[in-house]
Amino acid sequence: MKLNCDMGESFGTWSKGMDADVMPYIDMANIACGFHASDPLTMDHTVKMAIAENVTIGAHPGYPDLLGFGRRDIDLRPDELKAILVYQMAALDGICRTHGTAIQYVKPHGALYNKMAVDHTTLSVAMAAVRDFAPHCPLVVMATPEADQVRARAKEYGIEVWFEAFSDRAYSDEGRLVKRSVPGAVHESTEAIENQVTQIMKEGTVTSISGKRIPIQADTICIHGDSSHAVEAARHMRQVVQSL
Repeated sequence: MKLNCDMGESFGTWSKGMDADVMPYIDMANIACGFHASDPLTMDHTVKMAIAENVTIGAHPGYPDLLGFGRRDIDLRPDELKAILVYQMAALDGICRTHGTAIQYVKPHGALYNKMAVDHTTLSVAMAAVRDFAPHCPLVVMATPEADQVRARAKEYGIEVWFEAFSDRAYSDEGRLVKRSVPGAVHESTEAIENQVTQIMKEGTVTSISGKRIPIQADTICIHGDSSHAVEAARHMRQVVQSL
């Protein structure tokens, strides 16, 4: 099981996350591409950190929403959304190439990522963007009970998908992430995070916020690097994953 983390989300003089401290404990760095967060220098620094720790680099594109950190839905035409995704992938890939590497996967961010899980058009546009710019890159999507349908759609576009589960987010009864505005949407204790990761890896299920067990199959697990216990949680999750 691979651990991934959203990174490179600082912007100008505004700092977010503990990237340098978390990087040694993860396998995949989802690096923001400038639309919901990040800037060229932040992207460059994050790429160099990932290379130094032998961490796989993925593009983390989002809606053009710096003020809302990409967590607000934006109604875009399919051709607009596709162009926005290609633009962001190309920006990060260009920086990667100056360091002798390239992006290896694509994981959309925030509201865009969540919309892909419920809207077939948005998912198809994301798949088309990856196919046309980086067909070698798997598209990271949310692990849900509808995984077979998503996998079949990816096959139509000639790309691979990796399914992602979350270590520190609560799930709804439908297998989606509970909105952050809902109390209990984010697990705050290391124990709760460990229990969820262990259940995902051992049983292939996750327990919803109401207590329902939901089947999911994950290729990678996301940890967040901007919480108060991020470094401790990342270190602990690395130990848990290696022990299972």
